[in-house]
Amino acid sequence: MHIRIGTRSSRLAVWQADYIQTLLQAGGLTSELVLIETKGDQILDRSLAKIGSKGVFTQELEDQLRAGTIDIAVHSAKDLQSSLPADLGIIAFTEREQVNDVLVSRDPSLSLTSGQPFVIGTSSTRRVAMLRHFCPHIRVVDMRGNLQTRLRKLDEGQCDALLLAYAGVHRMQYDDLIAEQLPVAEFTPAVGQGSVAIEAASTLAIEKQEAIRRLTNHEPTEAALKAERAYLRRLEGGCSIPVFALATYTDETLSLTGGLISLDGEDMLRETYSGPAHDAERLGHALAEHILAQGGDVILQAIRHQLSE
Repeated sequence: MHIRIGTRSSRLAVWQADYIQTLLQAGGLTSELVLIETKGDQILDRSLAKIGSKGVFTQELEDQLRAGTIDIAVHSAKDLQSSLPADLGIIAFTEREQVNDVLVSRDPSLSLTSGQPFVIGTSSTRRVAMLRHFCPHIRVVDMRGNLQTRLRKLDEGQCDALLLAYAGVHRMQYDDLIAEQLPVAEFTPAVGQGSVAIEAASTLAIEKQEAIRRLTNHEPTEAALKAERAYLRRLEGGCSIPVFALATYTDETLSLTGGLISLDGEDMLRETYSGPAHDAERLGHALAEHILAQGGDVILQAIRHQLSE
């Protein structure tokens, strides 16, 4: 059985595809990588909110899935839109890496808790809003591009530090540049952060889908991400909406913490719900309903109005 793996061409995306390739090879499957450039890779002079976040890193890969030129597409799970078209689906989530956001800098003494003002580069509206909420002394500049591009901009002096996901920094072996790991109790990560998702068209042969899932899927991670994605889907959140959620799996039980923060960081809602892992999507939906009822609907309306201006 031979699998054609579609991936973006950045070093981190190729690492993820290589990782999937290794898992498939261990189960006796052969595979090849097909590199595909997405709109999000091409347009680097505008923020994600300005170019439209829906499918910005996935649309071109999904087109190739439909055309049958690739069998699966490999994504960072956090880049996947909350709702997929009916003819596409996620068939596996890999075991999750550590989920924290991290401060990356050439200066190891930098810390968000020091009170020292400095400049952080990030393209994430969630991270910007959280910095405004917890660290108003920090100045933020928009920082697009792959990890290597952002590090180049850091070295050019465009910022003093970057705020990134630990998973990508670790996978690219830049651990020595981590100045600080941020607590998830405050900087709760984006939905799906730390896991690799495998997407396929419904027309892909069932035997291929089953083989790929058997070799790559991690069930505790899958349960956690189903809850998080159901939460995101109910809020209709995308890359430009500062929504956050993290589910943890213990003894067939999920604990899901999720919330929403205004763009200026002034208003934040956060709540935790728990329930059986087999009811992950219902748990995510219930938490979202609670957040909306507590004023999340008003925050979302204001965010969408601001982004449309």
